[in-house]
Amino acid sequence: MGLVRTFPEFAVPGRRYRSGAHWWPRAKIEVLALRMTLAVYPQLFTIHSFSSDTQVPAEVLSQPLFFIAKTREELSVVVDCKLELDSLEQEEDWRCLELLGPLGFSMTGIMARVSATLADAHVSIFTVSTFDTDYILLKKDKLDTAIRALRKQQYQVIEYGN
Repeated sequence: MGLVRTFPEFAVPGRRYRSGAHWWPRAKIEVLALRMTLAVYPQLFTIHSFSSDTQVPAEVLSQPLFFIAKTREELSVVVDCKLELDSLEQEEDWRCLELLGPLGFSMTGIMARVSATLADAHVSIFTVSTFDTDYILLKKDKLDTAIRALRKQQYQVIEYGN
């Protein structure tokens, strides 16, 4: 627990970081406190594509976890695969990893490092960000490969809820 490592890319100038009863100078952060953890959701997800003028189906909004993005060209919805939607296109069998946060907006390069690790392992991803954290979706048949690659780079990967 006494191991301390410098992480200047995460440090905010003039800020001190608390770990337990100790306060570390701006770029000294306890290794275990900053070690990025990803949680794997147990269910499968489907990514749906709708025309941009489609109303979000009401049943989507009652799901415990969903993502919606809209542009001029399309409406994308990510939901649990058990919810069947009448979409133009859909991609099935996605697993979801959550970067446990909250992740501050001043923390840079987190998603770049994770996505580079997965790209090096030939794992294609679909990412979603919220105010507090980031989510990475990947095909279910690539989950084991992704977990091995992330752990090799010292990421902690846990089952959601554990």
